[in-house]
Amino acid sequence: MAALVIFPIYIFIQFMVPAYSSPTPIEVEIPQGTPYSKAVDILVDNKLIRDKFLFLTLGRLTGLDKKLRAGYYHFWSSISPFDVFLQLKNGKIIEYDITVVEGDGLLEIGEKLEAKNFISAESFRDVAMDVALLNSMDIFGPSAEGYLYPETYKLPKGARPDDIIKLMVGKLRESYTDDIRAGMKKMKMTENQMLTLASIIEKEAATDQERPIISAVYHNRLRKHMPLQADPTAIYGVKSSKTKIRSSDLRNKTFYNTYVIKGLPPGPIASPGIKSIKAAVSPANVPYLYFVSRGDRTHIFTTNMSEHSDAIRKVRGPGGGKKE
Repeated sequence: MAALVIFPIYIFIQFMVPAYSSPTPIEVEIPQGTPYSKAVDILVDNKLIRDKFLFLTLGRLTGLDKKLRAGYYHFWSSISPFDVFLQLKNGKIIEYDITVVEGDGLLEIGEKLEAKNFISAESFRDVAMDVALLNSMDIFGPSAEGYLYPETYKLPKGARPDDIIKLMVGKLRESYTDDIRAGMKKMKMTENQMLTLASIIEKEAATDQERPIISAVYHNRLRKHMPLQADPTAIYGVKSSKTKIRSSDLRNKTFYNTYVIKGLPPGPIASPGIKSIKAAVSPANVPYLYFVSRGDRTHIFTTNMSEHSDAIRKVRGPGGGKKE
Protein backbone atom coordinates (compact mmCIF):
# COMPACT_ATOMS: atom_id res chain seq x y z
CA MET A 1 0.00 0.00 0.00
CA ALA A 2 2.85 2.35 0.86
CA ALA A 3 4.42 1.61 -2.52
CA LEU A 4 1.21 2.68 -4.29
CA VAL A 5 1.45 6.03 -2.51
CA ILE A 6 5.18 6.50 -2.83
CA PHE A 7 5.41 5.68 -6.58
CA PRO A 8 3.14 8.55 -7.79
CA ILE A 9 5.00 10.91 -5.48
CA TYR A 10 8.28 9.69 -6.95
CA ILE A 11 7.00 10.21 -10.50
CA PHE A 12 5.77 13.69 -9.60
CA ILE A 13 9.13 14.64 -8.14
CA GLN A 14 11.06 13.23 -11.11
CA PHE A 15 9.00 15.00 -13.75
CA MET A 16 7.41 18.07 -12.20
CA VAL A 17 10.04 19.37 -9.78
CA PRO A 18 12.77 21.33 -11.58
CA ALA A 19 16.09 19.52 -11.82
CA TYR A 20 17.97 22.41 -13.42
CA SER A 21 18.43 25.09 -10.78
CA SER A 22 20.90 27.52 -12.36
CA PRO A 23 19.68 31.15 -12.54
CA THR A 24 20.81 31.37 -16.18
CA PRO A 25 19.20 29.60 -19.17
CA ILE A 26 21.13 26.87 -20.94
CA GLU A 27 21.50 25.79 -24.57
CA VAL A 28 21.93 22.09 -25.30
CA GLU A 29 22.82 20.64 -28.67
CA ILE A 30 21.44 17.31 -29.84
CA PRO A 31 23.75 16.55 -32.79
CA GLN A 32 22.35 15.20 -36.06
CA GLY A 33 21.97 11.41 -35.93
CA THR A 34 22.09 11.18 -32.14
CA PRO A 35 20.10 8.15 -30.86
CA TYR A 36 17.44 8.95 -28.29
CA SER A 37 19.35 7.13 -25.55
CA LYS A 38 22.42 9.29 -26.19
CA ALA A 39 20.26 12.43 -26.22
CA VAL A 40 18.95 11.46 -22.78
CA ASP A 41 22.55 11.07 -21.60
CA ILE A 42 23.21 14.64 -22.77
CA LEU A 43 20.22 15.85 -20.73
CA VAL A 44 21.50 13.99 -17.67
CA ASP A 45 25.00 15.45 -18.10
CA ASN A 46 23.47 18.94 -18.17
CA LYS A 47 21.43 18.16 -15.01
CA LEU A 48 18.11 18.74 -16.78
CA ILE A 49 16.61 15.39 -15.74
CA ARG A 50 17.11 13.01 -12.84
CA ASP A 51 15.78 9.55 -13.76
CA LYS A 52 17.20 8.38 -17.09
CA PHE A 53 15.12 5.17 -17.12
CA LEU A 54 11.82 7.03 -16.77
CA PHE A 55 12.79 9.41 -19.59
CA LEU A 56 13.75 6.50 -21.86
CA THR A 57 10.46 4.74 -21.08
CA LEU A 58 8.39 7.86 -21.79
CA GLY A 59 10.23 8.31 -25.07
CA ARG A 60 9.37 4.77 -26.16
CA LEU A 61 5.74 5.07 -25.08
CA THR A 62 5.23 8.33 -27.01
CA GLY A 63 7.36 7.48 -30.04
CA LEU A 64 9.75 10.34 -29.38
CA ASP A 65 12.65 7.89 -29.52
CA LYS A 66 11.91 7.43 -33.26
CA LYS A 67 11.44 11.08 -34.25
CA LEU A 68 13.72 13.17 -32.06
CA ARG A 69 14.65 16.40 -33.84
CA ALA A 70 18.32 17.32 -33.80
CA GLY A 71 19.40 20.88 -33.08
CA TYR A 72 19.96 23.39 -30.31
CA TYR A 73 17.39 23.53 -27.50
CA HIS A 74 16.99 26.46 -25.13
CA PHE A 75 16.03 25.58 -21.57
CA TRP A 76 15.18 28.25 -19.04
CA SER A 77 16.14 28.26 -15.38
CA SER A 78 14.03 26.13 -13.03
CA ILE A 79 12.60 24.07 -15.90
CA SER A 80 10.98 20.77 -14.97
CA PRO A 81 11.97 17.48 -16.64
CA PHE A 82 8.43 17.25 -17.99
CA ASP A 83 8.80 20.61 -19.73
CA VAL A 84 12.13 19.44 -21.10
CA PHE A 85 10.34 16.41 -22.51
CA LEU A 86 7.62 18.58 -24.08
CA GLN A 87 10.22 20.74 -25.82
CA LEU A 88 11.85 17.65 -27.27
CA LYS A 89 8.51 16.17 -28.31
CA ASN A 90 7.50 19.42 -30.04
CA GLY A 91 10.90 19.76 -31.68
CA LYS A 92 11.26 23.32 -30.37
CA ILE A 93 14.83 23.92 -31.44
CA ILE A 94 16.39 27.37 -31.76
CA GLU A 95 15.61 28.77 -35.23
CA TYR A 96 16.21 32.08 -36.95
CA ASP A 97 14.16 33.77 -39.66
CA ILE A 98 16.28 34.57 -42.72
CA THR A 99 14.48 36.45 -45.50
CA VAL A 100 15.83 36.37 -49.03
CA VAL A 101 14.15 39.09 -51.08
CA GLU A 102 13.93 39.44 -54.84
CA GLY A 103 17.16 40.91 -56.15
CA ASP A 104 19.33 39.75 -53.26
CA GLY A 105 22.75 38.48 -54.28
CA LEU A 106 25.12 36.09 -52.53
CA LEU A 107 26.65 39.07 -50.74
CA GLU A 108 23.35 40.23 -49.23
CA ILE A 109 22.28 36.67 -48.32
CA GLY A 110 25.69 35.99 -46.78
CA GLU A 111 25.46 39.17 -44.71
CA LYS A 112 22.07 38.08 -43.36
CA LEU A 113 23.49 34.68 -42.39
CA GLU A 114 26.54 36.32 -40.82
CA ALA A 115 24.28 38.56 -38.71
CA LYS A 116 22.78 35.40 -37.17
CA ASN A 117 26.23 33.80 -36.69
CA PHE A 118 25.73 31.01 -39.22
CA ILE A 119 28.82 31.78 -41.31
CA SER A 120 30.77 34.80 -42.51
CA ALA A 121 29.51 36.39 -45.72
CA GLU A 122 32.85 35.71 -47.40
CA SER A 123 32.86 32.03 -46.42
CA PHE A 124 29.26 31.65 -47.58
CA ARG A 125 30.26 32.94 -51.00
CA ASP A 126 33.08 30.40 -51.09
CA VAL A 127 30.69 27.55 -50.28
CA ALA A 128 28.26 28.80 -52.94
CA MET A 129 31.08 28.49 -55.50
CA ASP A 130 32.15 24.98 -54.48
CA VAL A 131 32.26 22.90 -57.66
CA ALA A 132 31.44 19.59 -55.96
CA LEU A 133 28.38 21.12 -54.28
CA LEU A 134 27.22 22.72 -57.53
CA ASN A 135 27.62 19.45 -59.42
CA SER A 136 25.64 17.58 -56.76
CA MET A 137 22.72 19.97 -57.40
CA ASP A 138 23.06 20.00 -61.21
CA ILE A 139 23.91 23.69 -61.24
CA PHE A 140 25.83 24.39 -64.44
CA GLY A 141 27.07 27.86 -63.62
CA PRO A 142 29.94 29.46 -61.70
CA SER A 143 28.06 29.60 -58.38
CA ALA A 144 24.69 29.19 -56.67
CA GLU A 145 23.98 32.86 -57.38
CA GLY A 146 20.42 33.22 -58.67
CA TYR A 147 19.40 29.74 -57.48
CA LEU A 148 18.60 30.82 -53.92
CA TYR A 149 14.84 31.32 -53.91
CA PRO A 150 13.41 34.51 -52.36
CA GLU A 151 11.44 33.45 -49.29
CA THR A 152 11.54 33.60 -45.49
CA TYR A 153 13.29 30.55 -44.10
CA LYS A 154 13.34 29.21 -40.55
CA LEU A 155 16.90 28.01 -40.25
CA PRO A 156 17.96 25.97 -37.23
CA LYS A 157 20.92 27.26 -35.26
CA GLY A 158 24.06 25.48 -36.42
CA ALA A 159 22.68 24.67 -39.88
CA ARG A 160 25.45 23.84 -42.35
CA PRO A 161 25.92 26.35 -45.19
CA ASP A 162 25.70 23.63 -47.84
CA ASP A 163 22.41 22.42 -46.36
CA ILE A 164 21.09 26.01 -46.38
CA ILE A 165 22.01 26.35 -50.06
CA LYS A 166 20.40 23.00 -50.91
CA LEU A 167 17.22 24.06 -49.10
CA MET A 168 16.99 27.33 -51.04
CA VAL A 169 17.77 25.69 -54.39
CA GLY A 170 15.10 23.07 -53.65
CA LYS A 171 12.55 25.82 -52.97
CA LEU A 172 13.43 27.45 -56.28
CA ARG A 173 12.84 24.30 -58.29
CA GLU A 174 9.63 23.57 -56.42
CA SER A 175 8.39 26.98 -57.62
CA TYR A 176 8.67 26.08 -61.31
CA THR A 177 5.19 25.75 -62.81
CA ASP A 178 4.31 23.72 -65.89
CA ASP A 179 4.08 27.02 -67.80
CA ILE A 180 7.62 27.94 -66.78
CA ARG A 181 8.98 24.56 -67.83
CA ALA A 182 7.07 24.73 -71.11
CA GLY A 183 8.29 28.28 -71.73
CA MET A 184 11.88 27.29 -71.05
CA LYS A 185 11.55 24.48 -73.60
CA LYS A 186 9.85 26.73 -76.16
CA MET A 187 12.53 29.41 -75.83
CA LYS A 188 15.23 26.71 -75.93
CA MET A 189 16.79 28.00 -72.74
CA THR A 190 18.71 26.07 -70.12
CA GLU A 191 17.86 26.60 -66.46
CA ASN A 192 21.02 28.68 -66.06
CA GLN A 193 20.14 30.88 -69.04
CA MET A 194 16.59 31.36 -67.79
CA LEU A 195 17.73 32.37 -64.30
CA THR A 196 20.48 34.60 -65.68
CA LEU A 197 18.03 36.56 -67.82
CA ALA A 198 15.45 36.55 -65.00
CA SER A 199 18.03 38.03 -62.61
CA ILE A 200 18.75 40.89 -65.03
CA ILE A 201 15.01 41.51 -65.44
CA GLU A 202 14.69 41.52 -61.62
CA LYS A 203 17.34 44.22 -61.34
CA GLU A 204 15.92 46.35 -64.18
CA ALA A 205 12.13 46.06 -63.69
CA ALA A 206 10.33 47.98 -60.99
CA THR A 207 6.76 47.13 -62.02
CA ASP A 208 5.22 43.76 -62.81
CA GLN A 209 3.68 45.12 -66.01
CA GLU A 210 7.09 45.91 -67.46
CA ARG A 211 8.81 42.60 -66.71
CA PRO A 212 7.63 40.83 -69.91
CA ILE A 213 8.43 43.94 -71.98
CA ILE A 214 11.97 44.23 -70.60
CA SER A 215 12.34 40.50 -71.22
CA ALA A 216 11.29 41.08 -74.85
CA VAL A 217 13.93 43.81 -75.26
CA TYR A 218 16.67 41.40 -74.23
CA HIS A 219 15.30 38.50 -76.29
CA ASN A 220 15.12 40.80 -79.32
CA ARG A 221 18.70 41.92 -78.75
CA LEU A 222 19.89 38.33 -78.41
CA ARG A 223 18.21 37.37 -81.68
CA LYS A 224 19.88 40.28 -83.45
CA HIS A 225 23.27 39.49 -81.85
CA MET A 226 23.29 42.88 -80.15
CA PRO A 227 24.99 43.32 -76.76
CA LEU A 228 22.44 43.33 -73.95
CA GLN A 229 23.97 46.43 -72.34
CA ALA A 230 22.22 45.77 -69.04
CA ASP A 231 23.66 48.23 -66.51
CA PRO A 232 23.41 45.96 -63.42
CA THR A 233 25.74 43.42 -65.05
CA ALA A 234 28.49 46.04 -65.29
CA ILE A 235 29.02 46.21 -61.53
CA TYR A 236 28.38 42.56 -60.64
CA GLY A 237 31.37 41.26 -58.71
CA VAL A 238 32.95 44.72 -58.73
CA LYS A 239 30.90 46.66 -56.19
CA SER A 240 27.64 46.44 -54.30
CA SER A 241 24.50 46.41 -56.41
CA LYS A 242 23.10 49.02 -54.02
CA THR A 243 25.59 51.65 -55.19
CA LYS A 244 24.91 54.06 -58.02
CA ILE A 245 26.01 52.88 -61.46
CA ARG A 246 28.27 55.40 -63.19
CA SER A 247 29.19 55.67 -66.84
CA SER A 248 32.73 54.56 -66.00
CA ASP A 249 31.35 51.30 -64.59
CA LEU A 250 30.06 50.36 -68.03
CA ARG A 251 33.66 49.85 -69.14
CA ASN A 252 34.48 47.30 -66.43
CA LYS A 253 36.18 44.34 -68.08
CA THR A 254 34.46 41.36 -66.46
CA PHE A 255 32.84 38.18 -67.72
CA TYR A 256 29.47 39.56 -66.57
CA ASN A 257 29.49 43.05 -68.05
CA THR A 258 27.11 42.88 -71.01
CA TYR A 259 28.58 46.10 -72.37
CA VAL A 260 31.84 44.27 -73.11
CA ILE A 261 30.66 40.67 -73.67
CA LYS A 262 28.18 39.26 -76.15
CA GLY A 263 25.11 37.33 -75.08
CA LEU A 264 24.18 36.42 -71.54
CA PRO A 265 26.66 36.45 -68.65
CA PRO A 266 27.90 33.04 -67.42
CA GLY A 267 25.38 33.03 -64.59
CA PRO A 268 22.76 35.06 -62.69
CA ILE A 269 23.62 38.31 -60.95
CA ALA A 270 21.00 38.01 -58.16
CA SER A 271 18.04 35.94 -56.97
CA PRO A 272 15.07 36.53 -59.27
CA GLY A 273 11.49 36.30 -58.07
CA ILE A 274 8.95 34.03 -59.70
CA LYS A 275 7.48 36.90 -61.75
CA SER A 276 10.83 37.66 -63.33
CA ILE A 277 11.40 33.96 -64.02
CA LYS A 278 8.04 33.76 -65.79
CA ALA A 279 8.88 36.90 -67.78
CA ALA A 280 12.21 35.43 -68.87
CA VAL A 281 10.49 32.54 -70.66
CA SER A 282 7.32 34.43 -71.64
CA PRO A 283 8.43 37.75 -73.17
CA ALA A 284 5.86 40.21 -74.52
CA ASN A 285 5.29 40.23 -78.27
CA VAL A 286 6.79 43.67 -78.90
CA PRO A 287 9.56 44.92 -81.24
CA TYR A 288 11.41 47.10 -78.72
CA LEU A 289 15.20 47.14 -78.56
CA TYR A 290 15.79 50.00 -76.10
CA PHE A 291 14.38 51.45 -72.90
CA VAL A 292 15.17 54.40 -70.71
CA SER A 293 13.98 55.20 -67.20
CA ARG A 294 11.47 57.99 -66.71
CA GLY A 295 12.66 58.38 -63.13
CA ASP A 296 9.34 57.21 -61.69
CA ARG A 297 10.05 53.43 -61.74
CA THR A 298 8.72 53.09 -65.30
CA HIS A 299 10.46 53.18 -68.70
CA ILE A 300 10.02 54.47 -72.22
CA PHE A 301 10.47 51.66 -74.75
CA THR A 302 11.62 52.29 -78.33
CA THR A 303 12.52 50.32 -81.43
CA ASN A 304 15.53 52.20 -82.85
CA MET A 305 18.41 54.40 -81.75
CA SER A 306 16.84 57.60 -83.08
CA GLU A 307 13.70 57.07 -80.98
CA HIS A 308 15.83 56.04 -78.01
CA SER A 309 17.92 59.22 -78.24
CA ASP A 310 14.73 61.29 -78.37
CA ALA A 311 13.43 59.46 -75.29
CA ILE A 312 16.67 60.17 -73.42
CA ARG A 313 16.48 63.88 -74.24
CA LYS A 314 12.86 63.94 -73.21
CA VAL A 315 13.45 62.54 -69.73
CA ARG A 316 16.98 63.78 -69.05
CA GLY A 317 17.44 66.82 -71.16
CA PRO A 318 20.35 67.64 -73.49
CA GLY A 319 23.36 65.44 -72.82
CA GLY A 320 21.17 62.47 -72.02
CA GLY A 321 22.12 59.85 -69.54
CA LYS A 322 22.74 56.14 -69.39
CA LYS A 323 21.55 54.10 -72.37
CA GLU A 324 19.97 50.71 -71.93
